Amino acid sequence: MNRPRSVTQCTSVDQSDRRVPINLRQSGATPVEMLISTRVRKSPYWHLSMEAGCWRATVYNRIYHPRGYVRPQDGGAMAEYDALVNHVSLWNVAVERQIQVKGPDAAAFVNYVITRDATLIKPMHGKYVILCNEDGGILNDPVLLRLAEDEYWFSLADSDLELWLRGVNVGLQHNISIGEIDVAPVQIQGPKSEALMVDLFGERVRDIPYYGLMEGEVAGRPVVVSQTGFTGEKGYEIYLRDATLYAEDLWDALLKAGERHQLMVIAPAHHRRIAAGILSWGQDMDQETLPFQCNLGYQVPRKKKADYIGKQKLNEARAAIEAGRPPFRNVLVGIIFGGMPVTDYAHDFWLISAAEGDDPLGYVTSPWFSPELETNIALAYVPWEMRAIGTALSVHLPPEYGDCAVPAEIVEVPFRPSVNPNIREVARRKGRDYVN
Repeated sequence: MNRPRSVTQCTSVDQSDRRVPINLRQSGATPVEMLISTRVRKSPYWHLSMEAGCWRATVYNRIYHPRGYVRPQDGGAMAEYDALVNHVSLWNVAVERQIQVKGPDAAAFVNYVITRDATLIKPMHGKYVILCNEDGGILNDPVLLRLAEDEYWFSLADSDLELWLRGVNVGLQHNISIGEIDVAPVQIQGPKSEALMVDLFGERVRDIPYYGLMEGEVAGRPVVVSQTGFTGEKGYEIYLRDATLYAEDLWDALLKAGERHQLMVIAPAHHRRIAAGILSWGQDMDQETLPFQCNLGYQVPRKKKADYIGKQKLNEARAAIEAGRPPFRNVLVGIIFGGMPVTDYAHDFWLISAAEGDDPLGYVTSPWFSPELETNIALAYVPWEMRAIGTALSVHLPPEYGDCAVPAEIVEVPFRPSVNPNIREVARRKGRDYVN
């Protein structure tokens, strides 16, 4: 059967370093009705998101995940963005499954499965971490919470880490328990988030450092609070214990406390996380992506003496890069590009060509319009040799944005300063590269 070029796999983008190439077919929206069934879990907050006006969803970690509350005719995702950057927002992020590792050997086990030095994480603190397979590919990039000397929670991105962790320990036989717990987080994000949290927890919440933790209660229900989030804005996550029992208590208390702060229930704001250079697992990286390909090289410390999964391959990859022989074809960059404002999720990985060429050489992973910068921004993969800041490119836009090629340029990531900058961004502000 002969199919039009638009729905065939693009072979001019060299993906020879991958076992399973990224699907670069430009098939468009292809709308279907989502089947809601018992095969995929409904989180404890699912019905509450429906009450708040959720009209579309996706599946994340095998849990239904709200991805839109404001209808397009009322401003859509960009109206939700306004609430995030100017007021305060509530997100249902129960899809971040919490995998607990607990026991006498918990610290040793966690240090073996993450690339960063887990011994530097103190109790009641957390870190953004990555876990890699034996080839150095990124399996997950969770926030790791250390609740006690012998207890950690992996707050997962979109891949099932529990089974892998259990498999690793079959060989190690560490004295630990590994399993998901009945804890479901929500996020409170935006410039008014601290004021709202003070109303809920008192002045002590102001003392939580970035990635710090605090025990507390909301509506009499026990929670763990962290100063973290998926935005680069000031924000917090509230982890509700026994969430299947007390979801309504937390949710209703947040809505009531949020009234005086103009709180809005919104979907995770991918437009803001892109501007902050925050990656989305499965979209900007996966298990075949090395940290050095996607701006996560700072997660691979030179000074960590303890062994960890993927260490040998990652050290070999870094040596090859420093010798000018990267073990991969494509690398993640930030771009700005022209055309109509991108105000919703992309249906496909849009293709990228050289400025004066037609054959695609790379692809966009995460595009949105930035109101502050007044331009479209995106994370994208391009060939290693084309990664330099200022390189001119062309982005091939789909029919809903004009069905045309528009000029693009590689720029620095993050695209705009973050209220809560990560360790790499802090180093760059000081005029140096971060090396651990």
